[in-house]
Amino acid sequence: MDERHLVAIDIGTSKIALTVAKVEGDNVQIIYYRETPSAGIKYSRVINPSKASGAIRQAVGTAEKELGIRITDMVAGLPKYEVRQNLATLSVDRDADTCVSQEEINDIKGEAIKTYPLENKDSEMLFGAVAQSFGDDENIQIAENDVIGMAPERLESHFKVFVGQKKYVKDLNLAFHNAGDLHVIREYFTPDAIAKAVLYDFEMDNGVALVDLGAGVTSVSIYYGNIMRYYSAIPFGGSAITSDIKTECYITERLAENIKIAYGACLPEKLMSLSDKTLLINSNDAVPAKQVTVRYLSEIITARATEITEAILYEIQKSGFADRLRSGIVITGGGANLLNINNLIKDISGYNVRTGYPKHSFSTSEEAVNDTSAAACIGMILMAKSEKIDCSAQEQEMAEEQVPAANDSLQDSVKVNSIGDKNIDEPVLDDQGKGDLFPDDPADIPPKPQGGGRKTRKKEEGNEEETKKKTYTWKIGNLFNKVKEVVNEINDESI
Repeated sequence: MDERHLVAIDIGTSKIALTVAKVEGDNVQIIYYRETPSAGIKYSRVINPSKASGAIRQAVGTAEKELGIRITDMVAGLPKYEVRQNLATLSVDRDADTCVSQEEINDIKGEAIKTYPLENKDSEMLFGAVAQSFGDDENIQIAENDVIGMAPERLESHFKVFVGQKKYVKDLNLAFHNAGDLHVIREYFTPDAIAKAVLYDFEMDNGVALVDLGAGVTSVSIYYGNIMRYYSAIPFGGSAITSDIKTECYITERLAENIKIAYGACLPEKLMSLSDKTLLINSNDAVPAKQVTVRYLSEIITARATEITEAILYEIQKSGFADRLRSGIVITGGGANLLNINNLIKDISGYNVRTGYPKHSFSTSEEAVNDTSAAACIGMILMAKSEKIDCSAQEQEMAEEQVPAANDSLQDSVKVNSIGDKNIDEPVLDDQGKGDLFPDDPADIPPKPQGGGRKTRKKEEGNEEETKKKTYTWKIGNLFNKVKEVVNEINDESI
């Protein structure tokens, strides 16, 4: 059984989490997980590549020293903030004498990633596209499972498209390059990765809001019918709480963070005897010691946590799925460890709230990997496993030699600028096409080696003629324009 190694790194505002995993078949073993302080990061994006590279170098160096290995390639998460979403429809004229197959649906998803017309190709890039529903000339809002087997002349695929800033990804890659010529061989939109790590199928089917409580950004992802329906990011999180403690108690930010971790809690009225305790804070010899009660500390935290909760609920209402979240809210990320944060969100929202720990889909002796703050790394490991990625340098170099160089024009439009001699791929979908954000670009996948390797989606020669008959057309706009047109026609006939 072939053995592969995966390295995932989560670049956050307050910490860098690095995970190393060994994969044998379907078995995943986490052999390393550590968190180190970050630098040069704000709102989950690199704002100072030089400082960020130093923090990355420290995280990678610590792992190399402890494991006795050399790390050169890894998978990483894309920035979560300033990601806009569009509704768009991709129409294809097809042969009505053939039935729609799963392969055809997967091809349409891949075509969406390749051909979506960005408003500004110089500054924007596609983070992902999720198929929401399908339709034909007579039917609308058809689920993926139901459209397979139909035989329409024209098939419309409705997508939720996520667009981010290319500059932020370039700065991220620059930080890795300056950290010792490290190479990111796959970039993931982390909300989708986190969902794979902490959500269950029944939750995503019945409707759930996944809230990642990070230090600089709080993200909200809505799932319904096993599909991501909405995404948004709020530009504050746990760091805002730390800043409030620092300001109110006149102490350093580092000390404020340590106090928050050790004694931080929401809802002071529910702390019982703990709220009566007093903390004696000695920041330095020049400033007299301060006394702060745990109740007062909790009041500071509750005020900011309430603001974050209200922002989360605003996004849930904005999504249009507020009444469909039968599975409630799942909170994860470092902020989910705050005492009583579940109760606070439940009291304000009325939803059931649970803490999203990584599911037991791996073996490990690393206790820290079971914490909520490890969810992003675990999710990226699971996605990389499904795509049969290997982060060993030798394997990667062999794969690069097989990639054809005839797609330079395509790379200019759908890839991030390359750094050094390596091309940095945009996010891609796995081969299953189950509504994930990242389909592989068929032109960039090396041929499948004997006995394994990544699958290819290149057409058989016999299918080339059928492919040429298909005509793809984009329509940017509301997912329900078709519904409105039908309703207007009915009203006109009534009048």
